[in-house]
Amino acid sequence: MTPQLASWLTGHGFAATALSALDRDGRFSALMRAAKEGRADIVRALLDAGADIATINADGCNALWLACYGGNHEVIEILLDAGIDIDLQNGNGATCLMYVASNSKAELVDLLLRRGANPTLRNHDDFSALDLAASRECLRRLRHSA
Repeated sequence: MTPQLASWLTGHGFAATALSALDRDGRFSALMRAAKEGRADIVRALLDAGADIATINADGCNALWLACYGGNHEVIEILLDAGIDIDLQNGNGATCLMYVASNSKAELVDLLLRRGANPTLRNHDDFSALDLAASRECLRRLRHSA
């Protein structure tokens, strides 16, 4: 473990001996927190140190969800290259593609589609990413993927 990673873990209240453990509230693992913050260097270091990419939080979200929230393309690519589940459906049945489409993040819609996200999946309310698209840009991109 690098000194930089050890310092980051300590500063965020994570134990170096339990890289995949969730925080007290069940909201973040160290990988999720780094992904949300857009810290590509820390995400890489955590993966190299053995952080479990399949860890999900109390909402049923993985680190890719938090990376999409943060919007850092490099972090998203790192996680996808590491094999994170691009189509993980959270506790509401929503996918990352649904999230970015419903939040008008058209560039992330493109990125996820290009990397193989399934636009036909439906959440527990029977909505797809296309149904949830909140902007014309997202709607256009999703229509072209079908």
